[in-house]
Amino acid sequence: MIPRKLKERRERIRKLDQALKKLFPNAKIELIFKNPLQLLVAVELSAQCTDKMVNKVTEVLFKKYRTLDDYIKADPREFERYIHSCGYYRSKTRNILGAAKMLKENYGGKVPRTMQGMLELPGVARKTATVVLSTAYGIVEGITVDTHVIRFVKRFDLSDYKDPVRIEKDLMELLPRKEWEHFTHRVIHYGRYLAPARPYDISKDPLIKIYPKAGRIFRV
Repeated sequence: MIPRKLKERRERIRKLDQALKKLFPNAKIELIFKNPLQLLVAVELSAQCTDKMVNKVTEVLFKKYRTLDDYIKADPREFERYIHSCGYYRSKTRNILGAAKMLKENYGGKVPRTMQGMLELPGVARKTATVVLSTAYGIVEGITVDTHVIRFVKRFDLSDYKDPVRIEKDLMELLPRKEWEHFTHRVIHYGRYLAPARPYDISKDPLIKIYPKAGRIFRV
């Protein structure tokens, strides 16, 4: 990122983040869980699925599968039926049950506290790892880049890339480290409750005043 663009984007994201803080001062993850294992399962289920649906599924799932051993001993076909509504249920079943076995064999039955350890688990890419580490342990290794964040970044011209990994690097350069974790939650709430991908009433969106060009961009 050239110095001029870096300076402009840092100033813009600072103003955007300040506005987001006022809009969503208590923004946080909306998945329901009680421990790191449940969080890992819920985040893996949330791929291409709404948090609302995941919470509906895990309300039943977590009563059936209470411990790590329950996942290890699980019958894959039965597990698939429990998570069917989340989509991609076969691959998610393989990943979740495979991760459970790896946790038992390699990590003493505990969800890893490092990025390297998280990325070794089946079905875990950097986005999932970042969410679990920050939410479960308060370990902030980066910025979670999901579809809401990608759309936000494109709309407000905060990166020249579409790839989540490159976008994350740009955001980490633009934002102070103390803002990394909370920024994602605010942007997700913004995308869910104020500025969806479809056209909406931009007159009620205070972020448009910060960057008027965003008012003409709905889908990316």
